[in-house]
Amino acid sequence: MMRIALGVFGGFVAWLVVWIGAEKIFSAIWPAWFGAHQVAFTAAIKSGGPFTADTMILVMQIVLVCFASVVAGFVAARIARENKRAPLILGIVLLAFGLLKVTMSWQFVPVWHHVLFAALLIPMTIAGGRFKTTA
Repeated sequence: MMRIALGVFGGFVAWLVVWIGAEKIFSAIWPAWFGAHQVAFTAAIKSGGPFTADTMILVMQIVLVCFASVVAGFVAARIARENKRAPLILGIVLLAFGLLKVTMSWQFVPVWHHVLFAALLIPMTIAGGRFKTTA
Protein backbone atom coordinates (compact mmCIF):
# COMPACT_ATOMS: atom_id res chain seq x y z
CA MET A 1 0.00 0.00 0.00
CA MET A 2 2.90 2.35 0.74
CA ARG A 3 4.30 1.86 -2.77
CA ILE A 4 0.93 2.80 -4.25
CA ALA A 5 0.81 5.97 -2.16
CA LEU A 6 4.37 6.83 -3.20
CA GLY A 7 3.46 6.10 -6.81
CA VAL A 8 0.46 8.44 -6.65
CA PHE A 9 2.59 11.16 -5.06
CA GLY A 10 5.41 10.68 -7.57
CA GLY A 11 2.96 10.69 -10.46
CA PHE A 12 1.36 13.88 -9.19
CA VAL A 13 4.75 15.58 -8.94
CA ALA A 14 5.62 14.33 -12.44
CA TRP A 15 2.35 15.79 -13.79
CA LEU A 16 3.11 19.16 -12.20
CA VAL A 17 6.68 19.18 -13.50
CA VAL A 18 5.54 18.41 -17.06
CA TRP A 19 2.66 20.94 -16.95
CA ILE A 20 4.54 23.82 -15.35
CA GLY A 21 7.73 23.06 -17.28
CA ALA A 22 5.88 23.08 -20.60
CA GLU A 23 4.13 26.34 -19.77
CA LYS A 24 7.48 27.94 -18.85
CA ILE A 25 9.09 26.67 -22.05
CA PHE A 26 6.18 27.84 -24.22
CA SER A 27 6.25 31.24 -22.49
CA ALA A 28 9.98 31.53 -23.18
CA ILE A 29 9.61 30.50 -26.83
CA TRP A 30 6.56 32.70 -27.51
CA PRO A 31 6.63 35.48 -24.89
CA ALA A 32 4.44 37.92 -26.86
CA TRP A 33 1.81 35.26 -27.56
CA PHE A 34 1.77 32.40 -25.05
CA GLY A 35 3.49 34.26 -22.22
CA ALA A 36 1.27 37.31 -22.54
CA HIS A 37 -1.80 35.07 -22.66
CA GLN A 38 -0.78 33.34 -19.42
CA VAL A 39 -0.11 36.66 -17.67
CA ALA A 40 -3.49 38.01 -18.78
CA PHE A 41 -5.23 34.80 -17.66
CA THR A 42 -3.58 34.94 -14.22
CA ALA A 43 -4.54 38.60 -13.85
CA ALA A 44 -8.15 37.83 -14.82
CA ILE A 45 -8.34 35.01 -12.27
CA LYS A 46 -7.00 37.30 -9.52
CA SER A 47 -8.99 40.42 -10.31
CA GLY A 48 -11.96 39.10 -12.26
CA GLY A 49 -11.17 41.43 -15.15
CA PRO A 50 -11.82 40.80 -18.83
CA PHE A 51 -10.05 37.98 -20.63
CA THR A 52 -10.43 36.31 -24.02
CA ALA A 53 -8.97 32.82 -24.32
CA ASP A 54 -6.91 31.99 -27.41
CA THR A 55 -8.29 28.84 -29.04
CA MET A 56 -4.87 27.61 -30.19
CA ILE A 57 -3.52 27.83 -26.65
CA LEU A 58 -6.57 25.98 -25.34
CA VAL A 59 -5.95 23.19 -27.87
CA MET A 60 -2.28 23.12 -26.82
CA GLN A 61 -3.43 22.69 -23.22
CA ILE A 62 -5.63 19.73 -24.18
CA VAL A 63 -2.65 18.07 -25.87
CA LEU A 64 -0.48 18.93 -22.88
CA VAL A 65 -2.96 17.47 -20.39
CA CYS A 66 -2.88 14.22 -22.38
CA PHE A 67 0.92 14.10 -22.44
CA ALA A 68 1.34 15.10 -18.77
CA SER A 69 -1.26 12.55 -17.67
CA VAL A 70 0.34 9.71 -19.65
CA VAL A 71 3.76 10.54 -18.18
CA ALA A 72 2.29 10.80 -14.68
CA GLY A 73 0.47 7.46 -15.01
CA PHE A 74 3.66 5.77 -16.16
CA VAL A 75 5.65 7.27 -13.28
CA ALA A 76 2.99 6.21 -10.77
CA ALA A 77 2.97 2.65 -12.12
CA ARG A 78 6.75 2.50 -12.18
CA ILE A 79 7.10 3.63 -8.57
CA ALA A 80 4.22 1.46 -7.33
CA ARG A 81 5.45 -1.55 -9.32
CA GLU A 82 1.90 -2.18 -10.49
CA ASN A 83 -0.07 -0.60 -13.29
CA LYS A 84 -3.69 -0.65 -12.15
CA ARG A 85 -4.42 0.94 -8.77
CA ALA A 86 -1.76 3.65 -8.65
CA PRO A 87 -2.65 5.18 -12.06
CA LEU A 88 -6.38 5.00 -11.26
CA ILE A 89 -5.98 6.66 -7.87
CA LEU A 90 -3.67 9.26 -9.42
CA GLY A 91 -6.24 9.91 -12.15
CA ILE A 92 -8.88 10.54 -9.48
CA VAL A 93 -6.55 12.91 -7.60
CA LEU A 94 -5.73 14.74 -10.83
CA LEU A 95 -9.45 15.00 -11.62
CA ALA A 96 -10.10 16.56 -8.20
CA PHE A 97 -7.41 19.17 -8.82
CA GLY A 98 -8.58 19.56 -12.43
CA LEU A 99 -12.11 20.34 -11.24
CA LEU A 100 -10.65 22.95 -8.91
CA LYS A 101 -8.91 24.54 -11.91
CA VAL A 102 -12.13 24.35 -13.91
CA THR A 103 -14.11 26.14 -11.20
CA MET A 104 -11.47 28.87 -10.90
CA SER A 105 -11.43 29.51 -14.65
CA TRP A 106 -15.05 28.73 -15.54
CA GLN A 107 -16.01 32.22 -16.72
CA PHE A 108 -12.84 32.75 -18.77
CA VAL A 109 -12.61 29.54 -20.80
CA PRO A 110 -15.16 27.87 -23.13
CA VAL A 111 -17.11 24.89 -21.82
CA TRP A 112 -15.61 22.53 -24.43
CA HIS A 113 -12.17 23.10 -22.90
CA HIS A 114 -13.38 22.41 -19.36
CA VAL A 115 -15.13 19.21 -20.42
CA LEU A 116 -12.18 17.86 -22.42
CA PHE A 117 -9.62 18.87 -19.79
CA ALA A 118 -11.49 17.08 -17.00
CA ALA A 119 -12.64 14.12 -19.09
CA LEU A 120 -9.13 13.22 -20.27
CA LEU A 121 -7.37 13.14 -16.90
CA ILE A 122 -8.38 9.67 -15.71
CA PRO A 123 -8.25 7.75 -19.01
CA MET A 124 -4.90 9.22 -20.07
CA THR A 125 -3.39 8.54 -16.63
CA ILE A 126 -4.58 4.92 -16.81
CA ALA A 127 -3.20 4.66 -20.36
CA GLY A 128 0.17 5.90 -19.12
CA GLY A 129 0.14 3.29 -16.37
CA ARG A 130 -0.40 0.58 -18.94
CA PHE A 131 2.90 1.47 -20.62
CA LYS A 132 4.54 0.00 -17.54
CA THR A 133 4.44 -3.78 -17.83
CA THR A 134 3.82 -5.71 -14.64
CA ALA A 135 6.70 -8.14 -15.19
